[in-house]
Parts: sequence; structure tokens; C-alpha cells
Amino acid sequence: MRSGFRLLLPFVFVLISACATTKTDEPLPEKVYYENARTAMNSGNFNEAEKNLDSLETYYPFGRYAEQAQLDLIYARYQNLDLEGARAAADRFLRLNPQSEHADYALYMRGLASYNLDLSLAARYFPIDNTERAPGEQRQAFKDFTELLSRYPDSQYAPDARQRMIAFRNRMAQLELHAARYYIKREAYIAANNRARYVVDNYSRTPAVEDALIIMAETYQFMNLKKAAKDTIKLLSLNYPDSKAFDDKGQFHSNVLKQRDRSLISVVTFGLVGDE
Repeated sequence: MRSGFRLLLPFVFVLISACATTKTDEPLPEKVYYENARTAMNSGNFNEAEKNLDSLETYYPFGRYAEQAQLDLIYARYQNLDLEGARAAADRFLRLNPQSEHADYALYMRGLASYNLDLSLAARYFPIDNTERAPGEQRQAFKDFTELLSRYPDSQYAPDARQRMIAFRNRMAQLELHAARYYIKREAYIAANNRARYVVDNYSRTPAVEDALIIMAETYQFMNLKKAAKDTIKLLSLNYPDSKAFDDKGQFHSNVLKQRDRSLISVVTFGLVGDE
């Protein structure tokens, strides 16, 4: 008897453990997960909110709170700086609820997540000039905001999306100017002129246009393209009469280009090698 009891004892413990585990793993009511998530979000505990929202989606994917939970999950992940996760949650919401009245919010949050993905961790805490870095994910953000404005022009999120699109265009224009200045440093003036013209042609409403016109005018002068230089200076004076490129008498005087002696290898490689 004692021997048989000893043999049964481990099985009893296993059975008890299995029952306890089953009881613990049973899902909570849908409303409980939702209320727990809302309470956590209101207190700023987005980790706890995300856990409850994930459980709500797992156990009740088509329940009463499903659509709102999907929206809250986008926000909770964004607040947790899980930007990739927020973007994925927004994609999922738009896929499952294409006709939702909250689709504009999902589009906006998807764009916002992409917009901020482009900022490195260092850039959030240190004074790094982001105009010198390729925009990367902000291109996707621009597409998301464009779609938002196209589909929901009267959305409450439209004004902020427009401002972010303007900031993106300004950044792209500044990026072209950085490239132009780099080519000037390498004395590759045709390339510098091309970059400056690209700003004028494609980002005409950005603050970078004034500097782009100055670079164009001076590089045209250097290349002895007198008519092109004259036309550019005229365009500059019409749009920016108080430009820093004009002296007190309204004459064009700029010193963007700096002459220096160049070695043969620097000339042959368009300034990429030599003369450091």
C-alpha cells in the first residue's frame, strides 16, 4: 500500500499543477482586459496597457471592444517608443477596418511613427543637425500624410500632417544644399550648380531657395555663363530684394566659391582625392 501510494503521489502533484495552470491561463472577461488597459493608459503605464490590449486581441479578436482596442494598441506602442510596433498595429487596423471612421487616426499615427523612426536615439538627446542626414523613413511618413490629406482633407489630424510635410520638404531642400556646398568645397562647380537648381525647381516654397539661387548665380559666373548668371541674379533680386548677397547699392556680391590651388590628382578625381 505504501509503495503504491508513493507511486501515485507524483501523479497527484502533476494533476494538481495542471489544474492550477489551466485555471490561471483562463482568459479574463473581455471588459476586464479593456478596463485594465484604459486604467493603465490613463495612469501612463503603457507597458501594462499594451499587455492587456494584446490579451484582448488574442482572446476576443472580434469582440465588442476589438476596434477600440486596436486603436489603443497603436497609441500604447507609440508611447512606449515601439515605433515599428505602432506602425504594424496601424497597418493591421487599416487592413481589418478599411471603412472605419477612425481610419484617419490610424493613417496619421502610421505616418507619425515613420516620421519619428527617422530620428536616431542620439538625435533625441543631442544637438545633431538632422538636415545633414538622409531622411530614410520620413519618405514613408510623407506618403502616409499625403494619403491622409487626400482621403480625409477635413480630418482633425490634417493640419499637423501638413506641417510635418512642410518640415520634410524643408529638410530635403537643405539636404540638397549640403550636397551643393560639399561640391563647392571639392570645386566641382557644375555638380554644385545642378544641386542648387534642383532645389529651385523642386522645392520652390522652401527657405533654402535663396541660398540655392546664390550658389547658382556664383557658379554660373565662375563658368562664364553670363546670361544664366544675370537671369539668376534678377530672379534672386525679385524674390529676395534684401538678400545677403546684395550690397547697399543692390549689387550682387557673394563669396560662396573660394579659389585655391589644386593638385593634378584632385582635378582628375573631381576633388574626391587630394588637397585635404
